[in-house]
This record gives sequence, structure tokens and C-alpha cells, in this order.
Amino acid sequence: MSSADKNLSNFEGSEIPNGKGMRIGIVVAEWNISITGALRDGAIKTLLDNGVSENDIVVKYVPGSFELTLGAQFLCDDKSIDGVITLGCVIQGETRHFDFICDAVAHGVTNVSIKYNKPVVFGVLTPNTQEQAEDRAGGKHGNKGDEAAVTVLKMIALKKGM
Repeated sequence: MSSADKNLSNFEGSEIPNGKGMRIGIVVAEWNISITGALRDGAIKTLLDNGVSENDIVVKYVPGSFELTLGAQFLCDDKSIDGVITLGCVIQGETRHFDFICDAVAHGVTNVSIKYNKPVVFGVLTPNTQEQAEDRAGGKHGNKGDEAAVTVLKMIALKKGM
């Protein structure tokens, strides 16, 4: 389905679990911080709005999206963390660097999730342009940070049998 005219952060008709008692880690890439900061803010707001205590949200920063995987692994090492959200933004450039980074991060996040048996959510934007990134970081297409927060809540609830 095309996202051309759709706000992807509309969760009408979707039951969002209450996050009370859940401890969530968020790893944020500092590269493209104007975008990743907006994703972070959206994720935190959504977690708070759905019952997660401010004291149960742990935010850590890594230099870029490539480092999100290891940052997620560091957070997963903490047994009190129920799930992790990774937030980054890799904008298509003129070289294949984009492809290598996006592929590595997607596989890395999946591998960390499987290794620790914890939800590790891929909240990395892979737009063609800065404008597309802005549209998905609180713009006309919603906020991928919101979506990542809802996803981690749903996956933790699934694991806990809630």
C-alpha cells in the first residue's frame, strides 16, 4: 500500500497494550539528529501516553545508524529491559553506502532480537530525500517513532501473554 497520502501513525481500531511496568530502551542515532530527535520525541510521548513510566524509559545515543545494533545489544544485556526501539535515518545518497548501512542495520536488529529473545524494533527511516524524512518524523505521514513505540508495546505484551 502506498503511503503517499496516508498518515502511518493512525492507530484507530488497533488495541495498544498498557505499558505499565514495562521497561523500554531507546537507541537513537545522532546522525541526522533533527530527524532522529523527532522520532525519539514521538516514541517517548507514545510510551508515556500508553502507561510506561518516565523512569522506565532508558534513552541512549550512538553516533550513527550503523551503531544502532550494538547499542541495542548493550541495552538488551540489561535483564530489566523488556524491549528496545532503534531510531535512525539513512537518506539515499549518490553512492551504495545507503544500501550497505540499511542492510546491515536491518539484519543486525533482527539478530539482536533473536539472540536476546526480546523485541528490538527497527525504527530506521530509509527515505530518498530530507523532505521524505521530515514527512515521516512528525510530518504529513506521521511519526515512525510513534509506530516503533506501539510495536514494542505490542511485542512485549505478546511475549508476556498479555
